[in-house]
Amino acid sequence: MFSCIKSLGVSGIGGYEVSVEIYITNGLPAFDVVGLPDTAVKESRERVRAAIKNNGFHFPVSRMTVNLAPADKKKAGTVYDLPILIGILSATGELRQPSADSAFIGELSLTGEVRPVAGALPMAIAAMRCGIRELYVPEENAAEAAFAEEIAVYPVRDVRQLLMHLRGERILEPASVPPVSRTDEGLPDFADVKGQENVRRAMEIAAAGGHNILIVGPPGSGKSMMAKRLPTILPDMSRDEIIQTTEIHSVAGLTGKKNPIVCSRPFRSPHHSISTAGLAGGGSNPHPGEISLAHNGVLFLDELPEFRSDVLEVLRQPLEDGQVTVSRASGSLTFPSRFMLVCAMNPCKCGWYGHPSGRCRCSMNDVRRYQNRISGPLLDRIDMIVEAPALEYEELKRKTTSESSAEIRERVNRARQVQHKRFDRDETMCNAHMDSRLLRRFCSLNPEGEALMKEAFDSMGLSARSHDRILRVARTIADLEKAEEIGIEHLAEAIQYRTFDLMEQ
Repeated sequence: MFSCIKSLGVSGIGGYEVSVEIYITNGLPAFDVVGLPDTAVKESRERVRAAIKNNGFHFPVSRMTVNLAPADKKKAGTVYDLPILIGILSATGELRQPSADSAFIGELSLTGEVRPVAGALPMAIAAMRCGIRELYVPEENAAEAAFAEEIAVYPVRDVRQLLMHLRGERILEPASVPPVSRTDEGLPDFADVKGQENVRRAMEIAAAGGHNILIVGPPGSGKSMMAKRLPTILPDMSRDEIIQTTEIHSVAGLTGKKNPIVCSRPFRSPHHSISTAGLAGGGSNPHPGEISLAHNGVLFLDELPEFRSDVLEVLRQPLEDGQVTVSRASGSLTFPSRFMLVCAMNPCKCGWYGHPSGRCRCSMNDVRRYQNRISGPLLDRIDMIVEAPALEYEELKRKTTSESSAEIRERVNRARQVQHKRFDRDETMCNAHMDSRLLRRFCSLNPEGEALMKEAFDSMGLSARSHDRILRVARTIADLEKAEEIGIEHLAEAIQYRTFDLMEQ
């Protein structure tokens, strides 16, 4: 007796088709799963056996082999429980073989309930590309999988419900595509920020162009407070960005029935004790790290010098390439990691270096040692460095309300629309991602601008990378001002975000 059921798997953040082949023959009773299964897949034998018996079906006392093809690709997780059960019932004649254009995914409880699995959206997209027209998924994964569109996604609560549908006794209704709506309710607002106009301006520019930014200031100056408000002024996500972000969060198990789709740009703020694998991704079965979970959003590193140097250096290549490759003995996986890096730090260990009160007790060697924890190559990849000075009493007690996040976001969205129109036929999404070809085309300077840039390049000892980052920031400032060309005032403001020197406070 033989049956073949289609299923799906996840490799990295992409799905692929898996054929679950069931062969039952005479011999000593055995239940073998082959095709490079991990421990969770092997344990499906006991879950499937119990689910079949607890739902009133006969479990064959024969030699049974389950092959997961392609057999040379490692299979992980509990996603194959449901297709194995359907395959056994089909092979024993208790159920008619499902159509060739249908696929099944889901974990089983011992009583036959279908539990959610990770990676529903990438598997649904892979099913659509493989020509599958009907996809049966756990009820809690249905809304997420339905976002793939062009495929009928059926939510399955338990085995009995699925079998009644397959027999035509009670037909299931396909899941509807979940609505996409950004919500900032409950998030902190920039209207709460007192003073710090220079930092607010820098945050708006960073959000409009997707630029990396470092905020330096003493404790209590509002560095973390403003960073946590950055998501409220970030531009709306496109459908492609929503799919990319949801795929990553789905594989990491961060989606669910209440939040099937990631509609708002992610904001990730790992603790400074994080490991390199936690930041970049890894594990025996590699999973995305924090820099990939921040894809299309923000990675906020508070107290930047407190992170281990080897952890910070992991950021260098992803900041340039927009992706990170995790290599293990079993193979390599590439995860997308196009994010805004937002950092905050104190000027010294005690935090008060340069403060007018003179309360800092750090020696100059202590200050240098603290600041040297951040390497030059990493600082070179940060577009903007801005100071957040300590607030004056009058600013703190000011009654007037600052500009709200909604007002700032309106300008940011307008600037992003200009950039989308500019890069219409290119994969570039914002000014921060422009390559040298696009820089030559869209960031040309007039003679006055060239003279100012040359003076800054020579006097500040800028690198070629810093030169290009200044041009990208200047292009964003011009977009916010609705200017067609980069003016000298735009360039001057961009240069000032590279002139901040910690040791000169």
